[in-house]
Amino acid sequence: MRKLFWEDPYLKECVAKVESINGNKVRLSQSVFFAFSGGQESDSGTINEIPVKEARKEADGGITYVLESAPTFAPGDEVKITIDWEKRYRIMKLHTAAHMVWFLFEKKTGVKKLIGSNVTNEKSRIDYEFPESVSSILPELEKEVNELISKGMEIKTYDDPQNPGRRWWEMGEFKCHCGGTHLKNLKEIGALKLKRKNTGKGKERIEITLA
Repeated sequence: MRKLFWEDPYLKECVAKVESINGNKVRLSQSVFFAFSGGQESDSGTINEIPVKEARKEADGGITYVLESAPTFAPGDEVKITIDWEKRYRIMKLHTAAHMVWFLFEKKTGVKKLIGSNVTNEKSRIDYEFPESVSSILPELEKEVNELISKGMEIKTYDDPQNPGRRWWEMGEFKCHCGGTHLKNLKEIGALKLKRKNTGKGKERIEITLA
């Protein structure tokens, strides 16, 4: 399946050929509709105006779309896929923001390894094994993140040339593997707020919201 959300994460709709149907489950030739992966929430949207209940990433790399009602189309038909753009755009902002907080937190503390992460359209979070509260770090970290946003740095996302299908995210000195959807420029985020949450002894969570 051609993943148009990687080629252009700003696409809001597309036309695709229906490859198979199994009950309410549909597979397509291409799509703008991202399925839950790497901690990033699935898009919301429709296929031929039928709401998608669930999008599942499959072992073969394809995506199965589970519709809320029986499809009114057949294999071989062309259908229109449309996503909730407002939700997608907030997810793009918050996913890009999570990478920035991760990199800057590492620079401040030397801690790189995450024990968990999640991105929704309401907030993103990153979890660490950390021996003390991060509360004292957050005000300065938040300031540094917002200063970086104001610089309007460009962001690149691309396939690994040695391993097609594995994606890279890159901005300035920062680089990591990531298959999510991202912004082209940091300035699109606006501004961020950071909040600490304790999730258990020796575990710290940084929650990120749009200001």
